[in-house]
Amino acid sequence: MDVLALVLGGLLGFALGLGERWRLKRRLMPFLTSLEDTPQVARSLSLISLVRRELAYLKDRESRLLDERNQSRFILEQAPWGYLQVDQDNHLLWCNRQAQKWLQIDRWEPRQYRLLLEWVRSSELDQLVERTRQTQTPHIQEWLFFPPITPETLNPGNLSSWLLKGYSYPLSDGQVAIFIENLQPLAELRRSRNQVFADLTHELRTPLTAISLVAEALFPRLQSPEQAWVGQMLTETERLRTLVDEWLSLSQITENPGQCLDLEDLDLRDVLLSSWQRLLPLAQEKQIQLDYQGAEQLWLRGDRDRLIQVFINLFDNCLKHSPETGVITVRADLGSSQAQVQVLDQGAGFNPQDLPFIFNRLYRGDPSRHRGQSPRSGSGLGLAIAKEIIEAHQGTLGAANDPQTGGACFTVTLPIPSEVV
Repeated sequence: MDVLALVLGGLLGFALGLGERWRLKRRLMPFLTSLEDTPQVARSLSLISLVRRELAYLKDRESRLLDERNQSRFILEQAPWGYLQVDQDNHLLWCNRQAQKWLQIDRWEPRQYRLLLEWVRSSELDQLVERTRQTQTPHIQEWLFFPPITPETLNPGNLSSWLLKGYSYPLSDGQVAIFIENLQPLAELRRSRNQVFADLTHELRTPLTAISLVAEALFPRLQSPEQAWVGQMLTETERLRTLVDEWLSLSQITENPGQCLDLEDLDLRDVLLSSWQRLLPLAQEKQIQLDYQGAEQLWLRGDRDRLIQVFINLFDNCLKHSPETGVITVRADLGSSQAQVQVLDQGAGFNPQDLPFIFNRLYRGDPSRHRGQSPRSGSGLGLAIAKEIIEAHQGTLGAANDPQTGGACFTVTLPIPSEVV
């Protein structure tokens, strides 16, 4: 009897063990999914073998992923661009050597869990990260980075700031990646090039003046056709003198945008009308009228003479490309913090492929915009000067084709200081 009870107990325990093992295997099977052939070999392998097989595969996969991550970081370390990665709370997760060098990140280690703003004192970079996270779209931004003040940066031979360009990309879980390009060498090259051109144009003023004086002295003493040739020489000499003066003016504004302005409180509407008045003979020649639409007063702070120069350039461009008996429209709006002025003509508008370049120095657009006319020759610097002057006022100048008329539309936006409002 005791033997029978022992046998029955053993059989019952064995059956219960098999049942528990089957249930455990059934519960674990949904988790053993890394290998595709697991369902096929599940019946022939024990549970322990299946788990060991799964763990071995996961360990091998982890090793491969770790190698790929290390390889990616090695590539980023050798890259000529800086790289930063921050988490959803703006903690700096990782950065390469270039980013550490350009952003003056000292003694950084991946295990240090600190905010990006603690490592890099740059509100522009912080705003770029936040804007990318909120919109979940890539962004591009340029800014001047001022490194922390140290005994090295106080050395006159060292740069006090340099120009950086950031490209931000949203990642999963609120993380953001930023690639950084150092534009300072390019800015230095551009400044050096502009200085060379400025020196060259300055040296040209004296011989051009001498040629002009000689031509003016010869002109009344000659007969046709020699007199016509000298007259043409005078015209071309004057054009070159204008080009030299405008290039020097543009170089001065570009180099010292704040110092070239003589700021005062002024009425922008009065500036617009004064600018048009100086071009009135040209407008009357083509019977073109000015249609002003906007506020009676547009008070802001700016350089009157420089702003008149801006709108003379814009009006002159519109007059060149407007048809006879046309209308140039000026729309002026006054907001709480800025004033916006639109200048529109009724010409053929800009060629779309010219629009990104019309404010470049010496750029000449598609001749079809002249509508078959013989336009007055210009220096190719008027729009570039206008843009530099507006940006020196902390404003913006853009160009587009008006969707209603198809003509050119220049948009000027200028800030209004709170004390003026």
